[in-house]
Amino acid sequence: MMLRYRGLLFSVCRRYSGDGMEVDDLLQETMLALWNLREQLFSITLAPRQAAWIWRVARSTCIDLRRKRSNDPAPLPDDYDVPEEDHTLHDALHELIAQLPEPDRTIVTMHLEGYEYKEIGHRIGMNKNNVGVRLMRIKEKLREQWNTK
Repeated sequence: MMLRYRGLLFSVCRRYSGDGMEVDDLLQETMLALWNLREQLFSITLAPRQAAWIWRVARSTCIDLRRKRSNDPAPLPDDYDVPEEDHTLHDALHELIAQLPEPDRTIVTMHLEGYEYKEIGHRIGMNKNNVGVRLMRIKEKLREQWNTK
């Protein structure tokens, strides 16, 4: 089940942190919270409801962890080895997405999380055709912004 919703989980955790290591921490804490609440999760039978419930748990976990950490900032030591993965392009794209106005940001985020147009439209109050057209326009806007960087 976690594999099915990994995109959703990563997206939520990514929204609450710009740092790759912190995203990993948030993701790990979210997985732990979901494990502890697994009986409730397995009692939900419809996939859209599962996704919404997982999204709420992930969001709450990220907010709680960020609050705890803001009270106790502990900087990394100077000799800390930076991971070799380079997320520069990924980070830049998420910065552009974060600058989008609502509901464009929600449409793109849900699309990246794997939601179908119908589900996105239901959540934001549009029909699936309008979501498709809007998503196409958002992608064009993102391409233009990307090319001007």
